[in-house]
Amino acid sequence: MPLIDTPDLHIAYRDEGQPDAPVVLLLHGWPDDVSTWDAVTPALHRAGLRTIAPSLRGFGKTRFASEAAPRTGNSGILAMDAIALMDALGVERFAVAGHDWGSNIAEALAVGWPERVSRIAMLATPPRLGGMPTPPFWHAQLQWYHWFMATDRGAAAVRDDRRGFAHRQWVNWSPAGWFDEAMFERVAAAWNNPDWVDVTLHSYRARWDVAPPDPRSAWLEEKVKAMAALSLPALYVQGAEDGVNPPAAAASVPDKFTGPFHYLELPAVGHFPQRESPDVVAEALVTLFTADM
Repeated sequence: MPLIDTPDLHIAYRDEGQPDAPVVLLLHGWPDDVSTWDAVTPALHRAGLRTIAPSLRGFGKTRFASEAAPRTGNSGILAMDAIALMDALGVERFAVAGHDWGSNIAEALAVGWPERVSRIAMLATPPRLGGMPTPPFWHAQLQWYHWFMATDRGAAAVRDDRRGFAHRQWVNWSPAGWFDEAMFERVAAAWNNPDWVDVTLHSYRARWDVAPPDPRSAWLEEKVKAMAALSLPALYVQGAEDGVNPPAAAASVPDKFTGPFHYLELPAVGHFPQRESPDVVAEALVTLFTADM
């Protein structure tokens, strides 16, 4: 993966497909890495699309440009990283698909830069438009790891065993047998990044106001909270067996979009639809990103 310099980061990324083709920005989630799109991108390229898939800050070979920079990870600052990447690559307008963390980064991009984002696909994590109310108890129970990381002891445990912590999420979030240990270890190599734990902790603490967002992104976080709905063409992909964001957690998602919108629920699929059912996800993305609307 090549590196490109932005004001804050040296970003590792993949840039594939024809250089002059329409661009789709692919944003991975947590705990995952850029390879999450490997089984999806060939179909996008065959459809005449160019894909750009970065390693987020704290993942893979992406590194901070300054040792003094705060290791923040809220969605707003991650969206600003994505815009800096696209600026550095000279890409003005693009579509975006995001999974998990990437889903909310994609949403923040559409809110902050509507003139640049043409279409959006959100996978497995609902939008935060209008703000994040405290979840009902049944959903808070599934999100135990959020609250665990909000404590000092929980943070220390994650620092001591990042792989074990992430492995528990992979086991909990999707039906048994969706991954093998060799696959997990390949992906987990991306979490050896020295900033992974700090970025992870800040991401989850910031979303529940346990920590403030990166100050540079406060304007964008507030804009997401203030916006009720998006009007651009959109797709939401939901695993019927998602163990952290089940279908009940996405009941209000259609209300967040006023333009062309498709809700796709995949049977027997958990929280990683692009890994668990890549052919179906790829077909849905191609339809979204190439259809006349």
